[in-house]
Amino acid sequence: MSWIQKLYETYEQTAPMDTEEKAQPWPVAHFSKRAHVEIVIDELGHLRRIKKLGATESSTLIPVTEASLGRAGSKIAPHPLCEETSYCAIDFPDGNKKKQTAYFSNLEKWCQSDQTHQKPKAILAYLKRATLWADLLAEKMIPLVIEGARGKEKISDEKIFVRWRVEAPDNRISGTWEDAELIESWIKYDEKKNPKNGVCMVLGEEARIGNNHPKFIRHAGDGAKLISANDSSGFTFRGRFTDDTGQQACGVSYEVTQKAHNALRWLIHRQGHKYGDPKQPQVVVSWAVGGAPIPDLFGSTLKLMLAGIDATDTPAFIVDTDMGQTYAKRLNLALKGYRARIDPAEDVVVMGLDSATPGRMAITFYRELTGSEFLARIERWHADFAWHQNFGKDKHFVGAPAPHDIAEAAYGRRLDDKLKKAMTERLLPCIVDGQAFPRDLLESTIRRACNRVGLERWEWEKFLGIACGLYRGAFKNEGYEMALETDRRSRDYLYGRLLALAENIEGYALTTAESGRETTAARFMQRFADRPASTWRTIELALSPYKSRLNASAKGKGFLIKRIRVIDEILCLFEPEDFLLDTKLSGEFLLGYHCQRQALNPPKAEANAANNDDTPTE
Repeated sequence: MSWIQKLYETYEQTAPMDTEEKAQPWPVAHFSKRAHVEIVIDELGHLRRIKKLGATESSTLIPVTEASLGRAGSKIAPHPLCEETSYCAIDFPDGNKKKQTAYFSNLEKWCQSDQTHQKPKAILAYLKRATLWADLLAEKMIPLVIEGARGKEKISDEKIFVRWRVEAPDNRISGTWEDAELIESWIKYDEKKNPKNGVCMVLGEEARIGNNHPKFIRHAGDGAKLISANDSSGFTFRGRFTDDTGQQACGVSYEVTQKAHNALRWLIHRQGHKYGDPKQPQVVVSWAVGGAPIPDLFGSTLKLMLAGIDATDTPAFIVDTDMGQTYAKRLNLALKGYRARIDPAEDVVVMGLDSATPGRMAITFYRELTGSEFLARIERWHADFAWHQNFGKDKHFVGAPAPHDIAEAAYGRRLDDKLKKAMTERLLPCIVDGQAFPRDLLESTIRRACNRVGLERWEWEKFLGIACGLYRGAFKNEGYEMALETDRRSRDYLYGRLLALAENIEGYALTTAESGRETTAARFMQRFADRPASTWRTIELALSPYKSRLNASAKGKGFLIKRIRVIDEILCLFEPEDFLLDTKLSGEFLLGYHCQRQALNPPKAEANAANNDDTPTE
């Protein structure tokens, strides 16, 4: 029960009575429901006006009972105050008397209790006049058509959900969903009418045990539950427990389950990541129990370093092409801010949720870490998998890519829901636990970076940077630098450097009219990765006419001499048998290719000067 205890503690350290739904978790015994119509009355229950609600203003916090929160199908379980017309409109045509009797019975008991409030009394007085349906007809609210997510939507007459506003001279807060005193009144009344009846496994004390645990966790239409014990005749507990209520299997108090689920729902809405089918998405959420802000687990290094800054207003983020000292310094500064706000011993939780059926949900990933552990693992991921990333004209940075970018680099942009979910499940342990990066995922990314056919230039540049970062992180023990290593003598790295030089020579020699044409090195990149020795001879022969073109001018001749000198230096670093070996290259050749290409085309002087500062540049 560790997960529910951590969520309960998280709720306790927030301000649950703040009724701004987007800012805080919901109060106990309350739920957010989409209302269609707002009815405004005075303190004596006289109608003042009726208003149809738009999509942006319809979300309403309503009091609920344990039974009404979990009602489904034809089950009769009325909400205490705000309800559908079939429950609260006495003059509704062909109304369901059982629904109305249950609704008015609950509301009258609340109004007669010592936890009463003026607003429910005024609402009851208005409803007892039996004019609700007639008032809706008079205001031309029937039939009701509203703007929904899919355009205009017609609401069934019996499903029109009504919320209330009670205006009085001495009452500054008229909406029932905004009144903190009314909210507290219902919480105390609901608690008083439900006595303690068991021992809560989380609190370790006698409390009111929850029998119907909340749903609607991932979104408003989510029917899957994390805790469900409603099998009283399916032999679920036979031979294990002495009763069939489920309390011995999972005795959690109503207060704990409400607060824990409300906290989880709030965290998912606020900072969770959803993948896959929108109706049954896979969710990953991470948070500090004490409420301190933490780095986004699934964000790129750019997002980490620009935390608190609108990335859309920051056109570029370029870091010096040094040996990584600048990047390490920036990363440390970014995490230093989090370390100042997160206590080293504070609990940080990472939780993954998924459901195989519409009614049941499971925890697929769960880790509890201290604040220092969590930040250390985030730092390790961003340090190990860092590389020069080029995500387009206005988005250059050094760091680790986000998981969704890795998925695109491995499988393309057209990912189906199952593949997205599988990618998340596989990458999460790599980030949180430091597990080895999946080899098949790495190979798929490398193949896509090598095969430039069918990719836009910017897209290939993006995939190339991601592939280099992943290879560097997967083989971190090799100690690859993010700048050119002229003393590295491995066969794959040296072949990558040769390919970059061949591409540079041909690219320089191309005329303005030929500038849009791919070089021979670019066209043969995939073949070069598979058979480097034989393909290099083909590329080298294809350079002959371009060398002749460069020798025709003094400037071109000087450029060619410099490049030939570098090629000769690289060839001298090869072991003879390595150069003649025609076996497939590993992803290391991409590192050599990328570093050599960057050394041949360094950033502009003004960009370097701007980046000598310790802060991100725009």
